[in-house]
Amino acid sequence: MQQVTEVQAIDFQMQMDALTKRVAMLENMNQDQLSIAIVSGDFDKILAAMVISLAAATMDTEVKLFFSFWSLAALRDPKKRAHGKNFISKMFGVMLPRGKEKLKMSNMNMGGMGPRMIKSIMKKHGVLSLEEMFKQAGDLGIEITICEMSMDLMGIKKEELIDYPNMRFAGAVTFAGDMGESSAQLFI
Repeated sequence: MQQVTEVQAIDFQMQMDALTKRVAMLENMNQDQLSIAIVSGDFDKILAAMVISLAAATMDTEVKLFFSFWSLAALRDPKKRAHGKNFISKMFGVMLPRGKEKLKMSNMNMGGMGPRMIKSIMKKHGVLSLEEMFKQAGDLGIEITICEMSMDLMGIKKEELIDYPNMRFAGAVTFAGDMGESSAQLFI
């Protein structure tokens, strides 16, 4: 009987050791990191992503943003132009908003009055503008990854994008890896 108990104790200890190693591995796997995939090009959704990003970054959380599809409009610099575009790319360039100031609201756009009203209220309450939020995000080290496939599909070129200190160009697989390392993920 004592031999059975000793075997059970050894087996139990081996299981505990394996479980302890697995828990340690899982704890080390997810970093204090927030990953946000942003596909909407609506003013209020870009604003929400930036507010959440800045809040997390000020709490020493590493933040990684992935801009894809319609959200790329927010990263277009209104002063920059790209040359050598084909007809479809030129049409996307005409149809997409050129920069943060031209984004529409997802609801209650009211013929363009919605964004102006929100911006006025934000200013009145001392809330940073989107432009200021992007500047602060750069200062805080928030990383922006731009989806290369979306750029290709929408005819957007690197030379027409904003200047941002922590910007990289990659695909969804790269961002999926970032998300796998993050303790929190959002999709906006």
